[in-house]
Amino acid sequence: MKLSTKFFKADLLSGMVVFLVALPLCLGIAVASGAPPFAGIITGIIGGIIVGFLSNSNVSVSGPAAGLIAIVLAAITDLGYEPFLLAVVIAGVIQLTLGLVKAGGISSYFPSSVIEGMLAAIGIIIIKKEIPHAIGYDKAHEGDFFSYELINDDKGFFTEIIHSFNYAHVGAIIVTVVSLIILIAFNKIPALKKIKAVPGALVAVVVGILLNEIFKSTGSSLAISQEHLVTLPTASSFNEFFGQFTVPALSGFTNPDVWVIGATIAIVASIETLLCLEAGDKMDPLKRFSSANTELRAQGIGNMLAGMIGGLPMTSVIVRTSANVNAGARSKLSTIAHGVFLLVAVVAIPGLLNKIPMACLAAILIMIGLKLASPKVFKHMWHTGKHQFIPFMVTVLAVVFTDLLKGVGIGLAVSIFFILRGNMKLAYFFKKEKHQEGETIHIDLAQEVSFLNKAAVKQTLAHLPANSKVVIDAANTVYIDYDVLELLRDFLNFGSKDKNISVSLRNFKPAYKMEDAIHVHSEKD
Repeated sequence: MKLSTKFFKADLLSGMVVFLVALPLCLGIAVASGAPPFAGIITGIIGGIIVGFLSNSNVSVSGPAAGLIAIVLAAITDLGYEPFLLAVVIAGVIQLTLGLVKAGGISSYFPSSVIEGMLAAIGIIIIKKEIPHAIGYDKAHEGDFFSYELINDDKGFFTEIIHSFNYAHVGAIIVTVVSLIILIAFNKIPALKKIKAVPGALVAVVVGILLNEIFKSTGSSLAISQEHLVTLPTASSFNEFFGQFTVPALSGFTNPDVWVIGATIAIVASIETLLCLEAGDKMDPLKRFSSANTELRAQGIGNMLAGMIGGLPMTSVIVRTSANVNAGARSKLSTIAHGVFLLVAVVAIPGLLNKIPMACLAAILIMIGLKLASPKVFKHMWHTGKHQFIPFMVTVLAVVFTDLLKGVGIGLAVSIFFILRGNMKLAYFFKKEKHQEGETIHIDLAQEVSFLNKAAVKQTLAHLPANSKVVIDAANTVYIDYDVLELLRDFLNFGSKDKNISVSLRNFKPAYKMEDAIHVHSEKD
């Protein structure tokens, strides 16, 4: 896959920010899963370098996923670590097969209201889970920092936050507040926004380290103890370093439980990946489309490699992807760079990284959560109408109070109910002739165009030849779903420009507001 160096500096800096976010996530998820901490690093490196190279997504970042913690923990407990690694390899083979048979198209059938709801819910979850760490309370240090779960068996929704304030550490709070001020300043102050060579997150981490070192050197009670700092595995020799790798137990091929767990990991990981891929495309500032089938193949190869050398299973991860987009990434070079940084860090500078206060990273993640769950998002969805807002809010609440997959499933069910209620007549259709470059192509929309037709629309637009002229006619159309209109707008704004396609719209209702799209000449009969 050819790499673009057009945005080299921006991608390199965003890769550094993602690395800072991904490092503790990799370690924490591994510990929470009952695996060696180094296993999470292995997966992060492979997810960044290998999957990043093979994927055609420009912003998605892969690594060990919190959504798989329960499955992985149970599997390691029941099977043992080496047989579990074989299950990870099997999961990779299944994902690779799904990609080869083009099963990834299911991702096009997730409505934007559900994807937006999932992103907002993840933002709320991030903020809620980072507040205890931001104030220096790490009772659940062994992984809860990284979990998507909001509800504990013995605590309510807000009880954990309130309880954590009883154990707040002033030094951690100071580091968090200073980090937040730096991050906000780099986002709001024009002079700092122009400094592209140094991201605000990196400045926040450096200042956090310096503050804590000052606290330590002066013997202050504000000093943050080691259990509240990043904990990266260290090796004193090459033999000790390579001794951290583990190979799967091939004898597990005859164990049916290994195959069941492999299939379970493949299904759950694939669904999470496709959800995050769609979400990543929505966050992409250039509104590019990613191939779900290519992503499944890349994930499959990544999981096969991870299982072969002792890593955890991986998915595309929304927290890392969000950090990547917010840091200014424009191509997948950023994803690859973050994997390289992880590799260099674990080999060369583990001691320095172990000085980073978790409060710094909590501040970075809180800012990401605030962007995902911004009031502007809720206001925007409100103005799109009840058919979008209700599924959006249901998804937000369901993800927050259950988990990622259950919440999305509930939101999808509500969205489908509204779709079927308001759009049960004619299907979407295209004229399916072969077209050559430079020709004028006529696309007539059907009477009813629902989100169920989104995949066909997306595929047709993606395969339009370069330098052609396209006329999209809505003369016979009574209803066009919001998702399809949004897809058309993205194509008019970005896709058509990239391929030098001239697009004319005919007979679109004023209510669709298609005149807001740029580079378009609207025509009416």
